[in-house]
Amino acid sequence: MSVLDKIFEKAKQNPQKVAFPEAMNEKMMQAAYEAGKDGYIIPILVGNGAEIKAAAEERGYDASVFTIVDINEEEYKNKVIAAFVAREDTRLKEKALGRRMQDPLYYAMAMQKVGEVDVTFAGIDYTTGDVLLAGQMIIGLKEGISTISSIGLCDIPGYEGSEGSLLAVGDSGVCTNPNPEQLADIAISACETVQGLLDWEPRCAMVCYSTLGSGQGELIDKVKEALRIAQEKRPDLNIDGEFQLDAAISPAVAAKKVKRESKVAGKANILIWPDLNVGNIAVKLIQQFGHANAYGPMLQGFSSIVCDCSRGAPVSEIKGNIVISAVRAAGLKN
Repeated sequence: MSVLDKIFEKAKQNPQKVAFPEAMNEKMMQAAYEAGKDGYIIPILVGNGAEIKAAAEERGYDASVFTIVDINEEEYKNKVIAAFVAREDTRLKEKALGRRMQDPLYYAMAMQKVGEVDVTFAGIDYTTGDVLLAGQMIIGLKEGISTISSIGLCDIPGYEGSEGSLLAVGDSGVCTNPNPEQLADIAISACETVQGLLDWEPRCAMVCYSTLGSGQGELIDKVKEALRIAQEKRPDLNIDGEFQLDAAISPAVAAKKVKRESKVAGKANILIWPDLNVGNIAVKLIQQFGHANAYGPMLQGFSSIVCDCSRGAPVSEIKGNIVISAVRAAGLKN
């Protein structure tokens, strides 16, 4: 059974409510319908109710699969606003929130904040910047985390690591040049993402071009400081470094280069890149030369699950990312 098969099976056991503020988009509606019809999620379409219903009928979908939330319906909107402003962890006032909820993206996230849905899924019509801004304003960041980042899951043919052919990597898509505090947040968030999605025991390596002082320079100093901060904030997590990539994932190399006790060296299942240049290039190398499937990017750092998918993604990939998001949301409840 492949990693996606396992994730899909996990989703089916505990379907989550996923809000789609881009409900009129044909690809998004199809992916939401397929994921809902197959029992992986409960799809909530957010927008102009009459338009959504007409489009669903025109496209031949069974309307019973969807729950449609009409942003023009005042009674439910007022219920969401009242619940939102009553929370201690929100700062938007009633009128300001009401104005923003004229936009389906903000409406969906307000529903999520008050527990009406578990996930907001967007990214085809909205830009990444749109999703990140709305997420920070409405959902907010996880306690102790100040950085939004992303993680991907690589399934690499022929790779025999501590989790078989799977390796989690980040950040490869959001945080351009993280400072030590941000890099520490990325590592902590990555561990939590992997725990919630795959039930792994995280073994997170902070990688660069040095292993335990074999190299020197500002780039290495940043990684060392990030490691110190991460270990101080979350001593319960297995985060270690600084390691070169081979020392992080190869037991043979780790035995030669890491001359101290480490739960991570040689058996890392998460790699944290020092910056986006490294992350972007590394993932493309893994895909092009390793012929890997890379799932994600999965946004992390928000207090609950917010998703930004690729605009050019096919329906099958969107559906996969929807299901992954739902499983992550279920994991937060455990």
